[in-house]
Parts: sequence; C-alpha cells; structure tokens
Amino acid sequence: MKSLLILAASLTLAGPAAAKGTGAVKVMSPWSRPAVAGSNGVGYMVLANPGRAADALTRVESPIASRVDMHSSTMAGGVMSMQQEDRVAVPAGGQTTFGPGAYHLMFMGLTRTLKPGDAIPATLTFSSGAKVKARFAVSAGMGPPAMSGMAH
Repeated sequence: MKSLLILAASLTLAGPAAAKGTGAVKVMSPWSRPAVAGSNGVGYMVLANPGRAADALTRVESPIASRVDMHSSTMAGGVMSMQQEDRVAVPAGGQTTFGPGAYHLMFMGLTRTLKPGDAIPATLTFSSGAKVKARFAVSAGMGPPAMSGMAH
C-alpha cells in the first residue's frame, strides 16, 4: 500500500508527460558566431529527445531576427550546398546535431550586432506542440563558449 501511495504521488508531481514516458526535447550547448546588424547570423546546438516518440523541429523565432530559417549543408563533388528545411527530425531517445557543415539555423536580418559574450534569444517549436526557449551564446571561436551548458 505504501509503495502505491509513493508511486501515485510521484506521478502526480511529475505530471502526465512522465506518466507517458515522453518529455520535451532539450536544447543543449546552443551557440552562434559574431555578426553585424543587418546581416545574417548562425545557430548551432544539439537537440536531445528523451521521450519515446519522435519529434521534429518545425519553427524557430527570435526577437532579434526578421526570420529564422533551418538549413542543411551537404558536400557533393567538392562543392558545399545549403538547402532550406521545413522540419528537422529528432528521433525518440536520440539526438540531432546542428553544427558547421550540417544542420544549422540562419538568423536572417539581425536587428543588432552580435559580439562574443552576447546571446541570441529564441523559441523553438516542435511538431509535438512543445515550445522550448533557448539562448544562443555568441562565441569568437569554432565552438560553444566554455561553460555554455544547456538551455531549455
């Protein structure tokens, strides 16, 4: 009886997502590079899906960009090409990486200059209906700033 009460209490505290074994996609190590106002910026991250159902990133919005596009990059015959994507899948129990030469976000028409130490606020929307807020730390290097950690 005691264990049933503990189970019921833990499910009540955790909410319906935990009871179904699903969870919102986590945004890990979001980062960007410096860019000048009026130009385009880039966004990289790892999306981790702890749930049992696949999800997909379908939209990204930022108050400092006129729009945000999702792109994939491919190399063919020594030529790099970029294609806009309407959705990017995030497998159940898996991860999808946005990085140089792969999927990436394009922050189009930046309203302000981005310097190392700045952050780009964004809201990511998934096909499940989940909305996740993230802050893309601006780094002068080729990777996320040290200690950028996780944003979700």
